[in-house]
Amino acid sequence: MFLAMDAMGGDRAPQEPCRGAIMACEADPNLNVILVGDARRIEEHLRDAASSVRARIGVVHADQVVTMDDAPSVSIRKKRNSSLRVAMEMVRSGEASAVVSAGNTGAIVAGGILVLGRIPGIDRPGLGVPIATLSSRVSLLIDVGATVRCKPINLAQFALMGSIYMRSLVGVSEPSVALLSNGEEEIKGDETVIQAREILKASSLNFVGYVEGKDVPLGTSDVVVCDGYTGNVLLKFGEGLGEGVMNLMREEISRSFLPKVGLLFMMPMLKKLHYRFDYERHGGTPLLGVRGTVIKAHGRSKARAISNALMVARDFVAKRGVQTIEDELAKGGI
Repeated sequence: MFLAMDAMGGDRAPQEPCRGAIMACEADPNLNVILVGDARRIEEHLRDAASSVRARIGVVHADQVVTMDDAPSVSIRKKRNSSLRVAMEMVRSGEASAVVSAGNTGAIVAGGILVLGRIPGIDRPGLGVPIATLSSRVSLLIDVGATVRCKPINLAQFALMGSIYMRSLVGVSEPSVALLSNGEEEIKGDETVIQAREILKASSLNFVGYVEGKDVPLGTSDVVVCDGYTGNVLLKFGEGLGEGVMNLMREEISRSFLPKVGLLFMMPMLKKLHYRFDYERHGGTPLLGVRGTVIKAHGRSKARAISNALMVARDFVAKRGVQTIEDELAKGGI
């Protein structure tokens, strides 16, 4: 399997994407990664790779870069030789089975739409993020940034794609679907959310109504649906809260001796908690609704997260993720 990696996307490019590609190829002897970007800079970070691994890492030169400040659609249209655009084109042509990028989210979404195209029956794509919860359940939060302003039908289609993803690709037999709102009562929500609720109530999905922000970390439903603006704010608030709690703990532990002693006994539990909620473990999130496998990695991703994002792409392709969504939608949409 060949996967295209936007080596110039992200805060730590190209070093971490290159290191992540090496890690992924070390872990999976059947994986091939094509690094797209500034060939000279990429080659510098591949020198220490074992020859057996280096043989499965290709380099395709692209002399333009889509930056975090670039306007999404404009950059995809005008920077045709950017690492992101070239990687997307490789998926469209069949040279690669998937593309992974830690770059500009808007440009990734624009590339998915303009280069790969939408799945028939889907108006706008959605980024779905699996979230570890305090229960044993993993919830899919969709959307987290692909479509900032949504119509009711967009939210309904996110719910449908999220349900298909959880049932066919994760193995949840009858995924529960909820709309994120400012209260559980039916009178809550703005006009868009209220109209989306009525569409979902009339659908065949296992719609369970509204959930509030406090319910998301509790894992009360398998799929949580919201617009991209709300989802992105919620996701980043959770990340910041987790980092803040860890920093406060470090400060308190450093102030006196007794907390340090207690930490020795708490360390196994803390390691388990960190592993459970570590975003790097999940690596990347799929852009659902486009005709190609596109995986968005966190902009701050280091090598481990990039490697895991490549594994997410590998598994999504192996499970025929795009084809599964297309087939299910062909049977009947919302």
